[in-house]
Amino acid sequence: MLDRSARLRQLSEIDQDLIRLVQDPRFSRWLEQVNATGGCAHPIHLTGSTTTRDAATGEVLHHYDTRDEPGERLLIRCRNRRQTVCAPCSRLHAGDTFHLVRAGLTGGKSLPSAVREHPRLFVTLTAPSFGPVHRVAANSERCRPRRNATLCEHGRSLSCPAVHDATDTLVGQPLCPSCYDYSAHVLWHAYAGRLWKAFTDNLYNHLAARTGRTRSGLRRTVRISYAKVAEYQKRAAVHVHAVIRLDGARGPDDPPPPWATADILAPVVRTAATTVRLRSPYSRALGEQELRWGAQLDVRLLRAFGGREGLADDAVAAYVAKYVTKGAADASAGLDHPVAGPDSINAAPLSAHVQTLMHTCWGLGDLPELEPLRLRAWAHTLGYRGHVLTKSRVYSTTYAALRAERADHERAAPDLSEEPDAITEARWRYVGSGHSPGASLIAAGVAEDQAQNREIYREEISQSGVADDAT
Repeated sequence: MLDRSARLRQLSEIDQDLIRLVQDPRFSRWLEQVNATGGCAHPIHLTGSTTTRDAATGEVLHHYDTRDEPGERLLIRCRNRRQTVCAPCSRLHAGDTFHLVRAGLTGGKSLPSAVREHPRLFVTLTAPSFGPVHRVAANSERCRPRRNATLCEHGRSLSCPAVHDATDTLVGQPLCPSCYDYSAHVLWHAYAGRLWKAFTDNLYNHLAARTGRTRSGLRRTVRISYAKVAEYQKRAAVHVHAVIRLDGARGPDDPPPPWATADILAPVVRTAATTVRLRSPYSRALGEQELRWGAQLDVRLLRAFGGREGLADDAVAAYVAKYVTKGAADASAGLDHPVAGPDSINAAPLSAHVQTLMHTCWGLGDLPELEPLRLRAWAHTLGYRGHVLTKSRVYSTTYAALRAERADHERAAPDLSEEPDAITEARWRYVGSGHSPGASLIAAGVAEDQAQNREIYREEISQSGVADDAT
């Protein structure tokens, strides 16, 4: 804790910084830049210029140079998806994710509206058990009751008669850390991407077997598209939420054959997931390891167009968007930044369970046989190396396309670079990032004001009964 004099000195520095900013003749322009970034907490600072010329005559059609900007810099968003790092940018990322997932369910953003009539499922795949953990049981039941409470080989009880709620810090922690298979947990995370690939391959194979077709013949008839997001459970193990859509062979523009229905696809998803088995090539270092999906598997149908049964499209898209911005606010997800070694792991505000997983990554990362997994580089994510959201190529639009569309909408001047006889020359250089202490306060106020304005807008739209796609 800082003593009173240190706090006063700190406040004085912030006040001085605020006075310096406000008295700057270019303060209004700087504030415009902060508003344009949505109050980004860690904006990127660029210096440079963009010049657009007529290709035939060389005439300058448009010129922009940061020498005319405050501090000769242009501020742009950091685009960090994690709410714990930058709330404004994570909110924008969540909105993009919502539209990306929703477009794959209902059409729009270059996809035909007919995709809503394709078979669609919402699937949750989990990790297997690596040892018993404390849990929140349904209907306020006890955690792990046993009539004859036995002890493990380390002398700890394998039962827990307590009733935990979701806020209990024991939830997700092993009953016996010594019995918990931390190496298998880390290895499963490292192979989660390959497990998903094996699952999607199995989908084609099992669908062919169920419908009496050959594998090659099936792939000439249908195409499986998906978007998936990874989420950490309380036990610090990743599970996957995925939207799966069945298209015709040419993708979303091609309707699937009449026999390809959601009722056919749902049981195939179950068998395809339960039969996935991978063998780790690192048996010399860790012994024989069989990698598979967990027994907990949830498959739900999405509501058909005009129907009343199944999950709603917007609800699923909002659910996926919610989890794509989660960062280390939930300690079971690890840290938002790489770790430098055991000392930094011990100093992190994490549970002993998560710290042990990180230490396991760090220790296994020193083994030559496991070097390809780069476990030390991914110790902060507990060995998980995948992106938080991935999709198949033709499931929907892309983040890049959504950002380009938003930039075109927000751009005050016309995009002259799209003129057939125009040539654009751009020279940009990174010169820093972040805000000074006083600027951080102003940016936080801008972000809060914009968030309140969005809420007011949503309330007015909902009261007027007008449909709104904003998130």
